[in-house]
Amino acid sequence: MAGRGDPPDGTPEGTPEGPQGDDEYRSVVFDESFVRAARLQELSAHERMTDREHAVRARPRHPGPVPGAFRNGPRQLLALFVLIALAFGTAVYLGFRQPYRAPGASAPALPLRMTVVPLVPARTVEGGTPAALLAHSPAARFGSGGVGIRLPAPARTDDFSRGQVGAALNLVKAYLVASSLDRDVLAGRDRGAVRRLLAPNQTAQFDRSFAAPTADGLHDPAGWLVSFDAARVRQATGDVRVRGSLAFQETADQALEVTSDHTFVYALRPAGPAAADAASLFTVRRELRFRFDREHLARGQVQLVESEVGAGPEACGTGAGKAFAPLLAGARPPAGGPRGVDPFATGHLAGALCGVLATAAP
Repeated sequence: MAGRGDPPDGTPEGTPEGPQGDDEYRSVVFDESFVRAARLQELSAHERMTDREHAVRARPRHPGPVPGAFRNGPRQLLALFVLIALAFGTAVYLGFRQPYRAPGASAPALPLRMTVVPLVPARTVEGGTPAALLAHSPAARFGSGGVGIRLPAPARTDDFSRGQVGAALNLVKAYLVASSLDRDVLAGRDRGAVRRLLAPNQTAQFDRSFAAPTADGLHDPAGWLVSFDAARVRQATGDVRVRGSLAFQETADQALEVTSDHTFVYALRPAGPAAADAASLFTVRRELRFRFDREHLARGQVQLVESEVGAGPEACGTGAGKAFAPLLAGARPPAGGPRGVDPFATGHLAGALCGVLATAAP
């Protein structure tokens, strides 16, 4: 008689008996969990009699996981963790390697590039009282002091809010007031009010400009501020006339740029005792370009990247000095004027960047 686990006719021929045979076919024996998970189920005898067209029916899907589905769960979780770590590491690496900056992020330090042009008088420098000189010059229509520095209405850009643009415009005005109107700065007594407004990456260039002035386009004090030698020149009146404009825009590298273009007119007289009608006018045209990022705005600092200055009446070829050297009332135009430059000559190009003060200018 066949055993309890054998087929009705006994063990098939050629099939090993005993535990070895069981182990050999264990991989093809369907256990109870496999049967329960099957999608098809054979109908009972009664069900087959009532439904002759179908011998099986589909079993409903289990809402829960199939037994044994998470047999490799820890291994899959480990692989997923490794993939996430690799993706995160790659993103961090590319973030440090990529050349683009976040909007308004700090940029590398930019040195100030400057051009300073002395304006030689075309005729003898006119003298008179400050009030009479100002009344008969184009400066009569200029504003007085900081009133003449008018700010445009701020508006948001792609990456800077309206408030940030307004803060940049106010910082530029503060710089213009400190560098062009502050009496201590004009007299050469103190430059701290200007230096404190500069970004830290420009203070070294600023200090070197006054320690060793050079007309090299980088270290001319006139590129930073307006100053007069108090041993030679004094202000005849504190009424400085100003007119100009301010504009702003966002640059392609997502920085905020503000440009200023202003003319400042000063009434000067010789140092020491002088007659009331010994004053003369000195005019300074300043075109400045500023660059801001969010860090500069948060710290209340400016970065001055370009400065173009024309000032007169001055002599041509005097070179960079710590202060302007105005030609005062009664001074005659320097003999010879600006020298020509011979492009065929060898050696250093000898010549001065100089202009002539128009007769209509004060």
